[in-house]
Parts: sequence; structure tokens; C-alpha cells
Amino acid sequence: MRYDVLVLGSGIVGTSTALHLQERGQAVALIDRRGPGEETSYGNSGLVECSALLPIAFPRSFKALAGVVLKRYPGANYHWSALPGLAPWLFAYWRNSSPERLNATARIMQPLVSASLAEHQALARKAGAEGYFRPTGWLKVHHSEAACRAEEKEFALAAEFGYQARPLSREEALALEPDLKPDFLAGSQWADPHSVSSPGGVTKAYAAYFEKIGGKLLRGDALCVKRGGLGWTTETGQGPVEAREAVVALGPWSMDVLAPLGYGFPLAVKRGYHMHYKAAGGAKLSRPVLDEEGGYVLTPMVGGMRLTTGAEFARRDAPRTPVQVDWTEKRARPLPARRPGRSRALDGRASDLPGFPSHHRQGPAPQQPLARLRPPASRLHFGPGDGTPSGRDDDGRGDLCRSEAVCGGAVRVVANLEEQRRIRRPRFPPQPPQKDYQRPAPRARNASAPRNASIRRRKDRRRQHCHGW
Repeated sequence: MRYDVLVLGSGIVGTSTALHLQERGQAVALIDRRGPGEETSYGNSGLVECSALLPIAFPRSFKALAGVVLKRYPGANYHWSALPGLAPWLFAYWRNSSPERLNATARIMQPLVSASLAEHQALARKAGAEGYFRPTGWLKVHHSEAACRAEEKEFALAAEFGYQARPLSREEALALEPDLKPDFLAGSQWADPHSVSSPGGVTKAYAAYFEKIGGKLLRGDALCVKRGGLGWTTETGQGPVEAREAVVALGPWSMDVLAPLGYGFPLAVKRGYHMHYKAAGGAKLSRPVLDEEGGYVLTPMVGGMRLTTGAEFARRDAPRTPVQVDWTEKRARPLPARRPGRSRALDGRASDLPGFPSHHRQGPAPQQPLARLRPPASRLHFGPGDGTPSGRDDDGRGDLCRSEAVCGGAVRVVANLEEQRRIRRPRFPPQPPQKDYQRPAPRARNASAPRNASIRRRKDRRRQHCHGW
């Protein structure tokens, strides 16, 4: 079967990309080994962020770094065996977490982040997924004066771009969420973002709309894509498929496809875990609650209260070690006198989040041209917010790509050498035939020169070297 574009990976980034392409008249096949939204896009906190611009920074102070190294901070965990391979990436992460570079990254990301909510709303109306969205913003709780002062720096940046963020006293925070346990010092409210009650459900709804407008959803191993036919080909459950272009939106598995093509992105994997709980006594939350010092986000979901942990640095295929669930569960009992009953994990899996250093610049690939590089849904490590604008190709967000400010996500691999400004049907010039290598003809000898002249010159040079002339 022939298509215009193969989209590899049916997470929120891949599904949104396929949907945008299909709406623009392209024949698109969305390929994944599992159903839409059943990998990384499944187990997040469901936050559609559109105002928090600063990326989560690497700890810069000795105290904060010691808490991570000694595994006393529940928001981060690591495997010792993974550290040698992650060392260059972690150093780049630390270097790019300086205040100056974080602010520079925030300004680069602003066009993309600010567009996430509008993009989701447009797709949700078409896909009938509006019931998943809540316009209640999110709440952050602080346990120390230092955390409150750190949050004030984000308030200044939010005010610069016109976002609604304000500090709250503990009483004001409890007025918004009466069932919170009053063991925190203060809070802050971010009113612009929305949240979803089922990230996987939203992705499935978008995929269903993609099929409704003529897209093709196929089961297959996207990692087997290779050059051939029109440009790219792979095997699916319905036979081989080929297309002129391919979009790689495979999250932590992206480099399995891109590395053989010559791309060298500094992609690392950060894992996160989640559990669902049943709140006793009718206790409830109306918005996500982030406790950054406690290392968790608590979000009301279709399946109950979802506790989402911080990051775990490990090899992608290493055995799961959900110790952060145990650490944060002790601190994430925000419902007073109504201890939530622990339920089983939804599927016993962790979510693998692809991560780049905060502000990485990548030159052209050595073998294939880089046409589009978009940030992923996990860019802010909270939810599916950036997934939908990642699929677009125009407007002001194109400046992000042209400046090569690489932050992760879907890579559009184009078979021809011409970078396209807008997504359209590509035209490929015929490739010139490969010429066989021909050994150059030997240089003609000067017949008038004595045959042994070169031999005499070599002997003279050797004699001069030996006697020091």
C-alpha cells in the first residue's frame, strides 16, 4: 500500500501529526505496535500546560544535588548502572539549567507552549473529546519559604507574557481545594492551563477522528522502517506499506530508527510511574495539585486519583523500580482523615519520557536532511499539552524549527534534499545513476628522460641524509 506520509508512533505527538497531515490532503498511515496513546502518552498527569515556561531544571545547589545523589528527594531516582552512559547528557542538562539559559529556553518555547491549549480545543471539538477537558488550571503547594521565592521568579516571566498566576496563602489554597491536607506553608495558582481526565482517552479520540477523515491506523513494528520503494517502507499487519516521507514520533525508541540514518541527537530516557487511588468519604480534587518538594502530582482521573511521580534515570529497557511510588505515597495523602485506598497500577508499566538537554542545538544530519524537529508531549514532564502543536508545520512555530532550537519530539525524515516550508505533496527529482568507480589512468612517462634518473636522485638524497651534507 502506498501513502504520502508514514507516521511512526501513535502517541499524542504522532497522532496529532498524522491528523494535521490528513486534514491537509495527505494520504497518511499511522503505525504503532500498540493502540493509540498506550505508551508514554498514557501514564502522565494529564496537564495541558500553556503558561509554565521554565523547564524542570537540574539541581544547582549543593543541598539539592546531595538530596538527589543520596536518594533523599522523592522527585528523582536513578540506577547506578545507567550513570556512565548518562554522564554526558546529565552534564549538558546541568549546564543548560543555569538561570540565563532557562530564561532563553522559556522564550524560545513560548510560541509552542502558548498554542497548546488552542490546538487541543480545536481538535477536541472535531473529535468529540471536549468532555475530557477541565478549565480549572492547576495548584502548586509549597512547604518552605525558599520554594515560595523560587516560584516568584516564574510569576515575573508569566506576567511578561500575560499569563494568570498568583501566590496563595494556605487558607486561599484550601478554599480552592477543601480536601487538601493543611500541612503546607503556601501555594500558587496557575489559571490558564486545562487538564484532562484521561490522557489515553484523548489520544484515542483523536485517532478515531483521524480514521474518520480517511486516515489509516495500522499495527506494525515502526522500528523496522527502512529506505526503499518511494522513499520509506515498513511491514504492518496488513502487509508492506511505503511512502515518500516518514515522521518519527517514537519517543524513547526514536533513536533506534534515527541512529542508523546518521542522526546523533543527545536523547536520554527519563521514566516515571503512576498509581490510581480511591478517595474515601467523598473527598475529591477539582484540578491537578503539584507538590514539587514532595516529588509528585495528584490529578483527578476517570479511574480515580492518579499519583504521578518524578523522573527516574535508568536505561530504557532496565527492570522497573517503582520505589518513588512508595516514597511519594507517604507524602501524597492530601485528603484529611480520608486516607485513599490504594488500587493496582493501571498496567504495571512505567512511562518512558524522551528528554533533551534544555536548550540543545543540532546541525544537519550527516546522511539525511532534517526537515522538521518538534518538541514532544512530555516537554514539560506533566501531560499531553505540547503534543498537538507539535504536529503543525506553519505559523510562528516554524521559527522554532528554523532556529534549530531542538528540544525533542517528532522528526520528519524527508526523502528528497529540499526542505519544505509548508506540508505539501513532495516532488522528487530522478536520482542520477551511480557510476562505477574507475581507476585513474597511469601518468605517461617522459620518454626523453633517462630511465634511471629517478633512481639516481633517490640515492643522492639517501647519501646526503646519511653523511649530513
